[in-house]
Amino acid sequence: MTQRSIGRRILLAALWVPVVGCASLNSPSSAPSFETNPTASSPVARSFSDNVDLAGRLSVRYQGSQKEEALHGSFTWAQTAAQTTVTILSPLGQTVAVIDVTPEGATLRQANQPVRSAPDVDALTAETLGWPLPVSGLRQWLQGFGIDASGKRFIANPQASDFTTRDDWRIRYANWQDEASPQSRPRRIDLARNTAQAGDVSIRIVIDTWQEH
Repeated sequence: MTQRSIGRRILLAALWVPVVGCASLNSPSSAPSFETNPTASSPVARSFSDNVDLAGRLSVRYQGSQKEEALHGSFTWAQTAAQTTVTILSPLGQTVAVIDVTPEGATLRQANQPVRSAPDVDALTAETLGWPLPVSGLRQWLQGFGIDASGKRFIANPQASDFTTRDDWRIRYANWQDEASPQSRPRRIDLARNTAQAGDVSIRIVIDTWQEH
């Protein structure tokens, strides 16, 4: 059995729960600068922050080797201009994977497994986890910013909440922290994409805590 297969089995054992019904990191010099969008259908007064800590819940559906897989857990996200650290946790709070990204590359650590590294964090997560976690895009998407399929910058708000990115992720901002506030931040983000590796992938992210530093 390969190390990749062992790592995936550890991840599935830690995260799998029954479900009913249901690119590399931009360097600080190349990261887009997002400003207030005066043409949006409602005022957007918030700005992009390079330095933010988030925590919340994560649900994933994707096509495994023989059947559809459903994962559920939680996560923490620590972001600065030069580094992003993502920790994926099981429903019981056990650390399943730690992803570190800098302009030099990405590493992914799992318990009792050798550290894996790659120049591209998104390729690394897809190869190791068996499903794509678009860390490079989420640096902006978690705050409601991004680049759409036409190459234009977008700023999401409760009245403009559906976008498709340049790499074919469909994003829907389904819920907001405070819809009445011009500084409202995303609370729930639904991602979907068809992939050759894992079929139709859907990721639901719920942000429970937010702290700029």
